[in-house]
Amino acid sequence: MLESQREGVPLNDGGELDTALAFLAFARSCVLKKVDGLDDEQLRRRLVASDTTLLGLVRHLTDAERYWFGYTLAGDVRHADVDFDMVVEPDLTGAQIVDDYRRAIAESDAHIRAADGIDSRTAQPVDDGPRTLRWVLAHMTSETARHAGHADILRELVDGVTGR
Repeated sequence: MLESQREGVPLNDGGELDTALAFLAFARSCVLKKVDGLDDEQLRRRLVASDTTLLGLVRHLTDAERYWFGYTLAGDVRHADVDFDMVVEPDLTGAQIVDDYRRAIAESDAHIRAADGIDSRTAQPVDDGPRTLRWVLAHMTSETARHAGHADILRELVDGVTGR
C-alpha cells in the first residue's frame, strides 16, 4: 500500500537538545497527522480488543505531556494526579481533545525552554530521585512514538491512510 502521509525524519544535528526536540516534535506531528481529517465517530471507533481509540491515544498523550513536563520537570502540582487513561468523555468533541493536546504541547515546550539546559534536574523525583531533562525528553519521545505507531495502525483500519 502506498504511504499517503509519509514525512521524512528530522535531520537536526546541531546539538543534543536540538536533536532531541526535533525528534519529539516529529513524533507529536505523526500523532496529529493520524487524527487529521477524521470525524468524531471515526476518532472514537473501537477497532482492537483493547478498545484503544485514536481519540483515547490523544487524551493519554495529553496527560503524559502535562505529567512529565508540567509536573515532573517543572513541579506544577496541578498535573500530579493525571490518570493516563484513554477514556474520552462523550460530551467532548474530537476537536476539543486535539486542541487540548496542542495546548499541552505548547505548555510542555514552555517548560523545556524555561529549564536551564538538557542537564537540568526534574523538580519531582522519578523512582529513586530526580532525572535530567534529557531523560524526560527521551522518555516522552519514546512514549509518543510508540503511541504514534498504534495510531498509524488504527488510522489504517479506519480509512486506509498510512505513513509516518
